[in-house]
Amino acid sequence: MLHFLTRLSAAAALVLVIAPAAKAATLNEGGLHVQPWFMDSFLILKEDVEDAHAEGKRVAVFIEQRGCPYCKEMHEVNLTKPEITDFIKKNFNVIQLNMWGAREVTDIDGKTLQERDLMRRWRVNFTPTIVFLPTPDEIMNGDTEVARMPGYFKPFHFLSMFEFVEQGKYKDQVFQRFLQDKFKRLEAEGKKPEVW
Repeated sequence: MLHFLTRLSAAAALVLVIAPAAKAATLNEGGLHVQPWFMDSFLILKEDVEDAHAEGKRVAVFIEQRGCPYCKEMHEVNLTKPEITDFIKKNFNVIQLNMWGAREVTDIDGKTLQERDLMRRWRVNFTPTIVFLPTPDEIMNGDTEVARMPGYFKPFHFLSMFEFVEQGKYKDQVFQRFLQDKFKRLEAEGKKPEVW
């Protein structure tokens, strides 16, 4: 019995050594957490919207900054859940901007600014902020954004905001009402909403 327990302990220790640790988000040179599926863009936003539309997708702009603990949580919690990342990758092209960055970005209306100046123009005050850009038709109507996620949302609400935009619900209802309707629908189906 002692021999069996010793071998079992050794096997358990080996599993702990071999098992991969939870992967931390990768940092880019600007200190931002990045995902390999984020879009490489020339940062001409109107063209990015048109390209996404041609693929049947929308554009979401993730605005982050170095050292942001909630950005890190978004990457290490929300963006490690396949149900979230699969939905985003299927329906959105994601562009990441640095709140204090100096890259040139051409806004929807054609005005070119550095990232930090665009943040002032868009009135972004904290990170993470996710700005959902309009479709080409909505741009023609003068829209510059259709929804905004102001700060860190826990996974259930985070995914719900992407669903809200993807379904076009922002056109006729506020996000809070969308959430209430989603809770009611899940309860009617006998599912307990998991607010992670």
